[in-house]
Amino acid sequence: MEGLLTLRGSSPTRADGRFAPSPTGTLHTGNLRTALAAWLLARAQGGRFLVRVEDLDPGRSRTEHTAGQLADLAALGLDWDGPVVHQSARSGLYADAVAALRRDGLVYRCWCTRADIRAAVAAPHGPAGDGYPGTCAQLTAAQIAAREASGRPAALRVRAGGAVAAFADRCAGTHERRVDDFVVRRGDGAFAYNLAVVVDDHEQGIGEVVRGADLLETTPRQVWLHARLGLPLPSYVHLPLVRGADGERLAKRHGAVTLADRAALGESPSAVRAALAVQLGVIERGAASDPGALVAATETLLRSAP
Repeated sequence: MEGLLTLRGSSPTRADGRFAPSPTGTLHTGNLRTALAAWLLARAQGGRFLVRVEDLDPGRSRTEHTAGQLADLAALGLDWDGPVVHQSARSGLYADAVAALRRDGLVYRCWCTRADIRAAVAAPHGPAGDGYPGTCAQLTAAQIAAREASGRPAALRVRAGGAVAAFADRCAGTHERRVDDFVVRRGDGAFAYNLAVVVDDHEQGIGEVVRGADLLETTPRQVWLHARLGLPLPSYVHLPLVRGADGERLAKRHGAVTLADRAALGESPSAVRAALAVQLGVIERGAASDPGALVAATETLLRSAP
């Protein structure tokens, strides 16, 4: 049976997995399918399954969303090991990582706004691509003093030097991309996702990162950071996105996309779990779909993987 979890490449050296939602809304079935896949791979390979709340953005994060997301995972029968970790409580770890990059001369201050970056890229002889054009990378002392005097807060960017990072994804195949000088700490002092996820995955001992393909393009940045911080690289599984009937990424406008929506139509969480497992290719329609049966089916699937 061919499915989304027909993976290629060697198994991870560490089997611990995780699900790391942002508490900015209700999980939809695409999110839940990713959580189920991460849980099944961790359990089938004898690893832990951890939950991490990625609440770096205080303006959009809500505790009620966190509670609802955890309740949805539990309703699907997905358990987790240890306490739920919140990124908002881990700023010391992120600061240490930035300090390490600073010691190696790998960060610099940047005062550019998004409008500045768009204008630089759109200029007749501007840099190609959609990454940061490097405007603040080589400022003179006088230019830095002028920007400091403006009172505009500076972000911190890495000095990637146009490096190319590549990795082998167990689902999406080999992926390679030039790494731009991306932000690791915003002007308001908040640490950026790409830094936090690298620090957290290492600190929590994550061996396999399972997530949606929408994050595939930013993974080379994380691969670069792992190398510069001297951290081992986890295995990656980027699953194809769930899409609505219009072909666009699944969203609220597509109708009954959450567990509550499905319940209102008379569909139980166990029925949703079964449908998601069929999508993943773990079981055939109508097969046993309780959590234990799904783990056993995943073990069989992994044994037959190329």
